[in-house]
Amino acid sequence: MKNLLPCLLISLLFSISIEAKVRRPVPSDLLVRYQQNLNKIEMGKLKKDTLKKAGKAVPALVAVMKSSKYPDKNRWMATFLLGQITGTKGVPFIAKFLKHPHWVMRMASMKTLLALKQKGFGKEYAASLKDKSFLVRKQALENIDRLQLTDLAPQVWAMLYDKRNYYASKKGKKRTNLIKEAIRVVGRLKFQKAKTPLLSMVQKKKYEDIFEEIDYSLSLILQKKSPDGNLNTKRRYWSRIAISEKTI
Repeated sequence: MKNLLPCLLISLLFSISIEAKVRRPVPSDLLVRYQQNLNKIEMGKLKKDTLKKAGKAVPALVAVMKSSKYPDKNRWMATFLLGQITGTKGVPFIAKFLKHPHWVMRMASMKTLLALKQKGFGKEYAASLKDKSFLVRKQALENIDRLQLTDLAPQVWAMLYDKRNYYASKKGKKRTNLIKEAIRVVGRLKFQKAKTPLLSMVQKKKYEDIFEEIDYSLSLILQKKSPDGNLNTKRRYWSRIAISEKTI
């Protein structure tokens, strides 16, 4: 509790700092440019000019982030640039967009927080693993993976049972690539509770489409590498490991 109060105070002061900058006059020249559908070269020039203005650009960036009258790609860039200009001081404001109605802003917020190495939003990242947007779910998984939030491994594992991560086909439900990546992340997070089900899955034909991911994850969790060879060679290896694990 003693450590929590200073953190809350610092966060409040940072929020006040951003709000104070927002009350400054908004650079109208920037807003006019952010309203336009710009090509790649023009976007690069706008980015450069925004960074050159530094703190003076903050009110314009905030205005762009808040309004749907600006093109999505411009709002996306504004979010990143706000993070780049303000650093951790802008985190409390940027984090508010994790629950924004528009998926582009939710994703931009999450990606910016990742760039700022923000580990303090585990609860929000975990909730985003169930977001209605596939791309937001993917970004949440990347945040958890790259920030090594090991305590969120159970929520990552739960993605394997979320019907939103499957799509319908003539042969029934198929796994999206998000399932494959979730299995890999489970391994990188060293989620020990996934060991037994993965050892079972690796033996079954219905999981052959994700065999490579399961093999990869098991090698990290068990710190054992399957031998070079075909699927059957690796499968026999994991079968022996499964038996030895049961006898321990």
